[in-house]
Amino acid sequence: MPTQVLFAIGAASIALPLLAWALFSRPSRAQQAAVSNLQRGMRSGSVEPTNAILTGQRRRPLVLRLTTARGVARIDRLAARAGRPAAWPMERLLTAKLVLAVVTALLGLLYIAMKGGPLAVVVWAAAVVGMYFMPELLLYNAATKRNEKIQLELADTLDQMTIAVEAGLGFESAMALAGRNGKGPLAEELVRTLQDIEMGRTRREAYEALGVRCGVDDLHRFTRAVTQADANGIAVADVLHTQAGEMRLKRRQRAEEKAMKIPVKVIFPLMLCILPVLFIVVMGPAAMNLMTMFKGM
Repeated sequence: MPTQVLFAIGAASIALPLLAWALFSRPSRAQQAAVSNLQRGMRSGSVEPTNAILTGQRRRPLVLRLTTARGVARIDRLAARAGRPAAWPMERLLTAKLVLAVVTALLGLLYIAMKGGPLAVVVWAAAVVGMYFMPELLLYNAATKRNEKIQLELADTLDQMTIAVEAGLGFESAMALAGRNGKGPLAEELVRTLQDIEMGRTRREAYEALGVRCGVDDLHRFTRAVTQADANGIAVADVLHTQAGEMRLKRRQRAEEKAMKIPVKVIFPLMLCILPVLFIVVMGPAAMNLMTMFKGM
């Protein structure tokens, strides 16, 4: 391949993403103000930036008009479960999807023009589809790790809330204390739930939104138990004590399950990496002695 073609491909792969990023990835002032207020812990009546994008209350950017509503909703759910990273707003995610797909398609066309063949076309199509869904895969990975952190923190957080309620605090005061003292994603979600209540949502709606937003089954089960206890007049301290015990039991069971999976996961590295080397070390000298003996005969 000539050097000029390689240089052109490299320049296009660098210039096109930067150009698209400069044209499309420009968060509005309302989005920046809302994110800044939430990060400072201010009680603002502003609607979440993504809600304004989805409902069309402001002028839709070009990148949103190029994406289907179902795709925007899917990325919105993934971003919510990933904690809505401030560095990756909705418009930037959609821009990354389109830019990656377009750049991969252009580079693939150059490759097909030089090589040709049906296999190159199949590889090109698979690469375009894979790069188009790459931001969603990264979001899904971040959401999965965040859910695991929430599951690990849930039992300890419920213990803190139980102690606070038994000491005389109300449930929301105990939740605020746990959110203020915590540093993980669960503490952030608790603070977000309290902000929803202060902005006018009912407790039932805020608790249900907490369970749905995180996508963690244990947390969703806890919010349902608290909602039912509030509706039926059951003592919240008893519910917290019971739920904390169940979360500790499930956390121990998950740890035991992962420990039981370790022997199965070790089999393939053992067979492919360790056993061949062991056979070489053990059988190598014997094989060399046999070869020497046969040569001497």
